[in-house]
Amino acid sequence: MNTLFITGANRGIGLALVKLYLEQGWRVLASCRTPQSAEALWQLEQQFSHLQIFALDVTQYEQMNKLAKSLSETPIDLVINNAGIYGPKGYAFGDCDVEQWKHVMEVNVIAPLKLAEAFSAHLKLGEGKTFAVLSSKVGSMTNNTKGGGYIYRSSKAALNSVVKSLSNDLLPEGIKTVALHPGWVKTDMGGPNALISVEESAHGLKQVLDELHEAQSGGFYDYQGLAIPW
Repeated sequence: MNTLFITGANRGIGLALVKLYLEQGWRVLASCRTPQSAEALWQLEQQFSHLQIFALDVTQYEQMNKLAKSLSETPIDLVINNAGIYGPKGYAFGDCDVEQWKHVMEVNVIAPLKLAEAFSAHLKLGEGKTFAVLSSKVGSMTNNTKGGGYIYRSSKAALNSVVKSLSNDLLPEGIKTVALHPGWVKTDMGGPNALISVEESAHGLKQVLDELHEAQSGGFYDYQGLAIPW
C-alpha cells in the first residue's frame, strides 16, 4: 500500500486530496494544526482504517521533527505540502504590513523546506519518492503583468525557488520535487467565484503526480499538467 503524508489536511484542497487518495487505496497520514476540530477528517477516519490523523503546525519545527521521528520507520511515497496562507487582502504599494509579510513567508516558504528536511529520509524508504508543494501561478514572475499582491506573490515565487533548489539536492537521492498550481479553486482562499471545485483540482493534481517523471523534477505545473514559466 502506497503512503501519502499531507499537511493542511482538514479542509479545502487538502481534505479533497485526503479523500481521493483514501478512495484509491492509499494509506494517508493527514496533519493539520487542530485535529480536534477537524470534523470532516474524523468522519473519513470512520470510513477508512488506513487514515491516521496528526497534529502539526508547520511553523513549529520541534513538533514537526518529533512527528517525523515518531514515523522514522515508515516508508512514505509522497509528501504534499498543502498548508499555506494568503495573508491580508486589499493591500497595495505603500501599504504592506511587514509583520504579516514575515508570517506569510514563514508559512509558505520556510515551513515547506523544513518539512522536506524532516521527511526526506521517509521518502528514501518509499517507492514513489516525491515531494510536492502547492504553489500558485501568481508566483510566476513571467506572468506577473498586473503588479500588486506583494506578500502572496513573493512568497510563492520564493517557494518555487526552494523547489528548484530541493530538486538539485534531492534528485541524486532519487527524490522528485515539484511545485503545483491547483487552479482557481472554490475554497476559503479562492472564494465562491472561483472556476473549479476542490474535487476537480484534487483529481487533476493526483493525475499530474501519478505521471510525474524525473525529468520534470524541479518544475512548476498546473493541475492539468501544463508547465508554468518561472
